[in-house]
Amino acid sequence: MEQILHIINEMSPYLLLGFLLAGLMHAFVPGQMYSRYLARPTFRSVFNAALFGIPLPLCSCGVIPTAMSLRREGASKGSAVSFLIATPQTGVDSIIATYSLMGLPFAIVRPIAALFTALFGGQMVNWFDRDGNGIGHNHENEHHGDHCCHDDHCDCGCGHNHDGHATTFWGKMREALEYAFVDMMADIGKWLVIGLIVAGLITVFVPDSFFEIFADNSLLSMLLVLCMAVPMYLCATGSIPIAVALMMKGLTPGAGLVMLMAGPASNIASILVINKVLGRRTLIVYLASIIVGAVGFGLAIDHLLPREWFTSALVADADCCHEETSWFTWLCTGLLAALLANALIFHRHDHHHHHEHQHQNQTAMNQNEMLFHINGMNCNHCRMNAEKAIASVPGVESVSVDLDSREARVTGEAPLAEIRKAVEEIGFSIEETA
Repeated sequence: MEQILHIINEMSPYLLLGFLLAGLMHAFVPGQMYSRYLARPTFRSVFNAALFGIPLPLCSCGVIPTAMSLRREGASKGSAVSFLIATPQTGVDSIIATYSLMGLPFAIVRPIAALFTALFGGQMVNWFDRDGNGIGHNHENEHHGDHCCHDDHCDCGCGHNHDGHATTFWGKMREALEYAFVDMMADIGKWLVIGLIVAGLITVFVPDSFFEIFADNSLLSMLLVLCMAVPMYLCATGSIPIAVALMMKGLTPGAGLVMLMAGPASNIASILVINKVLGRRTLIVYLASIIVGAVGFGLAIDHLLPREWFTSALVADADCCHEETSWFTWLCTGLLAALLANALIFHRHDHHHHHEHQHQNQTAMNQNEMLFHINGMNCNHCRMNAEKAIASVPGVESVSVDLDSREARVTGEAPLAEIRKAVEEIGFSIEETA
């Protein structure tokens, strides 16, 4: 328990800063720029996708519909894969948290490894899957997307555009804070808590002797971590305490990096969606890129760089576990706990009741709305991408998606087949319930 509390205290100030920066990026960086430079099946589009993805604070499930949306809007298959690989491994919040708990060398190597792995995977797709890389592969969607872009700005003076994003500075600041400390907390918080609990269980219940057979075999220890990390769902921040716990038990820094890379970059859900939407050949390249990149950089850390670079922070943390924690650190920990409770308990409860009340009002006004159930949504990014996909269908007048119930309420005259197609193109499944 003491070890877990120490980890939380070390991470809390940096996590709050990371969440804030992520919110500012979300509010002030136009979403259209992420798809504008990704259309051609070239190395440049793959490079742009990786650069766009590295700082974005998207979790492992949220990146799937986002990447599929980019693909649907015209991004090449190679750039979509590059985005899929780079984005969940990092994020401005996880990079800062990595520095706080594992030291500067890990914080530097982690985004570099994500960049090169994404470039390798995206370019491999460009070379081996040229047939699926057509520029502007969906002209109907591109045309409609352009139409939506022209209609984004609202002239009613409300300070928001038609997709709900604020247009004034203070409106954007409010949006940034709400996104950072409510939406992101709700998406990432659960997995951060799970990561801390898993780290604590490893620390307390796994004996040091368990990893002795792997201590002198860098490659074998990495393969062990890969077997755990590839199918498991982990966010980039939640993987940090687990990697620390494994290293404290004797695994090499390279094996710790494998956990930081492979854990967030892949899971069973992403594997199934990529196979369904992008094809088996792309899935093989995607998994091979993650495995080769993680093991390659892990071996480089273990055999080419001084071990002390990557263990000094852990030794320092162990030495200062019994030192008095500052009042500022405790304040940050308390604030982080309060924000997590608000996002995971109170806000979700209030949002669910607000959605029910909104549905009652809408039903009274419109008895002809369509009700769908969407499978595969796990976070607010999933919900936003589902709403965006349905709203892009010609004939849809309004759409509201509730994450808790997985229900989508749609009004308009849009064909059911077009709504189904739009949702399935971003990796979800949909069925009409009413």
